[in-house]
Amino acid sequence: MTPQTSGISSDLLWNLYRNSPEAVLFFDAANHIIAINPAAERLFDPKLLSRLSSGGNNAFCFTCRGYTSEEELMSCLNCYLSAPARDFASFQLFLETKERGLLPFSASFFPLDDESGIRVLMLRDLTRPLMTQDSLNRNTMTKSIIKAQEDERKRISRELHDSVAQELISSLVDLRVLKYLNVQDEALQKIQQTEASLTRLLDQIRNLSVELRPASLDDLGLEAAFRSHFKWIEKNYGVLVRFTAELNGTRFNSEIETVVYRICQESVLNALKYADVDEIAVRLFEREDGLELVVRDEGCGFDVNARDPKGTGLGLYGMKERTELVNGELTITSEPGNGTSVHLRIPTGKAAAAPASGDPGKSYGRGEEK
Repeated sequence: MTPQTSGISSDLLWNLYRNSPEAVLFFDAANHIIAINPAAERLFDPKLLSRLSSGGNNAFCFTCRGYTSEEELMSCLNCYLSAPARDFASFQLFLETKERGLLPFSASFFPLDDESGIRVLMLRDLTRPLMTQDSLNRNTMTKSIIKAQEDERKRISRELHDSVAQELISSLVDLRVLKYLNVQDEALQKIQQTEASLTRLLDQIRNLSVELRPASLDDLGLEAAFRSHFKWIEKNYGVLVRFTAELNGTRFNSEIETVVYRICQESVLNALKYADVDEIAVRLFEREDGLELVVRDEGCGFDVNARDPKGTGLGLYGMKERTELVNGELTITSEPGNGTSVHLRIPTGKAAAAPASGDPGKSYGRGEEK
């Protein structure tokens, strides 16, 4: 190495030491801190820094809360400062910082000069990576829970339809046969009452089966499932759902179709409960950047920023969670007296869905906070 390149390397190393976001602390053989870089200075209180530079062997214990060992999350046994024979090239360390309290760090502790006993401790803040990992774990767990729920709904729905409902139909057939036999009037009347009760029970089981998970959603897709569901709503609630579908029979993966169906189902149910309307408009369409759903009513509306929404608020939270699982965007626009609009956008692989500029209301999705 020439003197010129040696000088350049020294300058680069000095700049790295001064400008690195990693904290660097140098210890002598007695565990006194003899030098730290600016990143390390920003971590600790000046009084503590003074104590660290002039204190005894245990001075660093005032800020250190232990490292992650094979036995404990925060352990002081076989401390890295007092056990030089162990390999501490990479480990997790917890330190009390000046402004942000106790933080986890990825640490590396190794000898720099064996003759003088100087060692260096390098620290990288793990807060953001751990938060990212925690968010990923939560999303993965939520996704698994929702999938398990849908699978169980499907199983129960099929069981109700294929087993319980079929048994009831068989019993109804037997009762109807009895009506044509020579039975007394009182017995005939009782048979007719039982037949009516079983018929109502059969209808309830069929409705419950569809509410749990309509078979048409898996077999025929969103359009068929929506049309069947909206007919049921009109029949049972007297509310007309004007449904417009612009998919031309296009099918999507099961996860996306389930999310769209559940969010539409919840939006329509909220309108039935709180909007005080006779008509709801639902539009389902596809653009180049993905699949979109719009549910609109002209009802009483609500304040999207209110801290005490009608109901428990769990429905809106569930809609937000489902949206995030498919990297979608959910915008809820509403004002008291001006109705409510729920707009769901889900990228389907062609391109990432972009948020609509200037869109009022509250938008959820893609990991954004409420």
